Amino acid sequence: MDLFEYQKNKKMKKEAPLAARMRPKKLEDFIGQEHIVGKGTLLYRAILADKLTSIILYGPPGTGKTTIAKIIANTTKSNFIQINATTSGIKDIKSSIDEAKNALNLNGKRTIFFVDEIHRFNKTQQDSLLPYVEDGTVILIGATTENPYFEVNKALISRSIIFKLDSLTQENIKTLILRTIEDENGLAMYNISIDDDALTFLSDMASGDARTALNAIELAALTTESDENSKIHINLAIAEQCIQRRAINYDKNGDNHYDTISAFIKSMRGSDPDAAIYYLARMIYAGEDPKFIARRIVIFASEDITNADPHALLVAIATMQAVDFIGMPECIMHLSQATIYMACAPKSNSSISAYSKAMRDVETIQIKTIPNHIKDAHYKNAKDLGHGTEYKYAHSFPGNYVKDEQYLPDELIGKTYYTPTDNGIEKKIKETLEKLRS
Repeated sequence: MDLFEYQKNKKMKKEAPLAARMRPKKLEDFIGQEHIVGKGTLLYRAILADKLTSIILYGPPGTGKTTIAKIIANTTKSNFIQINATTSGIKDIKSSIDEAKNALNLNGKRTIFFVDEIHRFNKTQQDSLLPYVEDGTVILIGATTENPYFEVNKALISRSIIFKLDSLTQENIKTLILRTIEDENGLAMYNISIDDDALTFLSDMASGDARTALNAIELAALTTESDENSKIHINLAIAEQCIQRRAINYDKNGDNHYDTISAFIKSMRGSDPDAAIYYLARMIYAGEDPKFIARRIVIFASEDITNADPHALLVAIATMQAVDFIGMPECIMHLSQATIYMACAPKSNSSISAYSKAMRDVETIQIKTIPNHIKDAHYKNAKDLGHGTEYKYAHSFPGNYVKDEQYLPDELIGKTYYTPTDNGIEKKIKETLEKLRS
């Protein structure tokens, strides 16, 4: 490194983002994730002993995935290579593998290969890593915000230990902010004091994302004038200006998208309108497509309510049409109404259960023929085949019902697929069927 490059790196380090400057270099300074890197845990022991195996760090943004990798880089005696999957391709992977091979052949050093945002690699790129992970040329550290069981090659998963990082707690964020305003690498130069309510506000609004909290406190420091004592005082009003919108981890194609819609559906299924409305609001806040939500409500009406309240499907269809016709933001009213209706409606899954049972028999039981008397008899000479003969027209009998008439094939006589519940209108349906069947 020449003098100019040294000065350049020194300047870049000084002007690096606050999150990078505050990144701890050793495990003792790491905040949060005690279940993963707390003293005595598996990963803690492996890092200190420099006996790491391939791992994948999975969790929301700003929870410490890259920081853990950097700590490993500072701790290990192995060669350490880092690439980011958003800007790297096969060429970069091959170059890194060649470097790892040289380190192993020339110095006997193993290589820890850190791939940030590993879910951004396509299948071919991930496959190219596999032989070298398998033969020990590299020890893989993958970091991802997406569920690795969906986004990472199964072969890589099977050769790695998955560590799931949680969102940082409010106390974790408070500790981080207080450390930042006192640290020389952080904001100590600004001589900052912060009110308790401002500290609580920032740590709450960050929603477990350290980077969001650091960005907010840095903005406060840079935009607040110092007093006569050259001190910057951050109060609640200033804090509110620096982080006006809660950080929510929500990617329309990612893990949190599916987790949130799952929670929304299960809350309606569990007849909890309060939880269902919360998840609806969370999706709208994050920018979810209201048409997607409306479609899920339509599906829910026939999957979880069915004939316990046949009007649920009408409400759902009307909501879908209203969302398409009205659009945002007014269609929120329709989504809210439908969500509460679905959550409070009587529940039944008897229709889909009946279909599943019938489909199982279709797949597993061989049927010779449909009973002749209910076959189509509308064409000439159908009667010569026995089709439609002896058929009894239900409307010609009392109650529009023919006692002991056979409709199922011979092989399925006595089978019952539909078992209505005692909920809502299905209770009346159940009573009617029991009366007819008896």
